[in-house]
Amino acid sequence: MHPVLESVDLRKGYPSPQGRVEVLRGVDLRVEQAEVVAVLGPSGSGKSTLLHLMAGLDGVDGGEVRWAGVRIDPAAPGLAARRAAHVGLVFQHHYLLSELDVIENVTLPGRIAGRRVDDEGRALLEAMGLADRARATIHALSGGERQRVAVARALVLGPSVVLADEPTGSLDRASAHAVYQVLRTAANARGAAVVIVTHDEALVADADRHVRLDEGRLAVTEPLGAAGA
Repeated sequence: MHPVLESVDLRKGYPSPQGRVEVLRGVDLRVEQAEVVAVLGPSGSGKSTLLHLMAGLDGVDGGEVRWAGVRIDPAAPGLAARRAAHVGLVFQHHYLLSELDVIENVTLPGRIAGRRVDDEGRALLEAMGLADRARATIHALSGGERQRVAVARALVLGPSVVLADEPTGSLDRASAHAVYQVLRTAANARGAAVVIVTHDEALVADADRHVRLDEGRLAVTEPLGAAGA
């Protein structure tokens, strides 16, 4: 069995006025089915860069990304369709469309893919405590509710893995915890893995695995409280 997501010797750099900055210096990461992996690290350590590369949103300078054992090429035709089938994305900003109501936002990936996912969308909203908000406008939702809708949208096509980039970064503590737990529970119920980038180690204390990105390299760390377990 191949991991649902894998990076092998991943390298990425960017030019700067001071010269080229090497953000990722050979990152290896394997993510298995239904696993929750928290990627931690200081601001500017390359956490978001790693997630974008693993989502196929940007090209690598070296190494490769594999989805279910198959190498991806961001420039290849048809990658967007493959991404929609295999990867769900959640960002710090929800990127919901204000002209659509809640259920229309959740099921939008299905319409783009030519699939009817209304039943799945409503089931996800119910699982997230938003069944009564299906026809609400986006403006009528709280920040936490909007992020839960974004999570539902990411899961509606049944991806193998959800990549979440600081999905709770703009929320208060209670809302952040609620969104994270909804993401973890809903993904697990559907057999999807979750890779979550966050600066908040306490939020993801119950993740299956913690990895820390620093100076372009990845290291496994002990989950919060594991030493006393």
